[in-house]
Amino acid sequence: MSITNLNNTHLTAQQITDAQNALTQLEAALQIINVNLSAEDRQKYGSINEQNKLFVNKVYDFHKSQPDLSSSDVDWEEFENDHNSRKNLEAFITRLDSLSTKLKNAKILHDYVNYQAALTDYAYTNYKAGTASPGFETKLNETKQFFGETSKTIETPPTE
Repeated sequence: MSITNLNNTHLTAQQITDAQNALTQLEAALQIINVNLSAEDRQKYGSINEQNKLFVNKVYDFHKSQPDLSSSDVDWEEFENDHNSRKNLEAFITRLDSLSTKLKNAKILHDYVNYQAALTDYAYTNYKAGTASPGFETKLNETKQFFGETSKTIETPPTE
């Protein structure tokens, strides 16, 4: 695969608008549950680990299968609502994480191709500046600032 053709699939203006509208609708649909936690709150409440999730699920299973063994001190209707909300939110998060990874992967390819093309243009600018072609010396002076003083060759950046 050529470095100039890693990802030549581009969204149309309509597809971008549709995606932006879908994100706006998603944000609006989830607005009711938005909670801003401080760093201290996140530390205080944290998230339960896998072992504790298994414990919660086991207690829930016992409540559903043998309700007579459940504590009357627990609001079981709220417990079930929280349990279902947690499962739904976890599913949303998993899907959004997957989508985010896919978007990042596509962006990485576009970034890489843009950088390679910019390096090609820089090399051309360097060549043309050496031939005293009008405008290229100014362009070279403005773009060479992005490269180290001691660097004689143009290196490609590390990939993410």
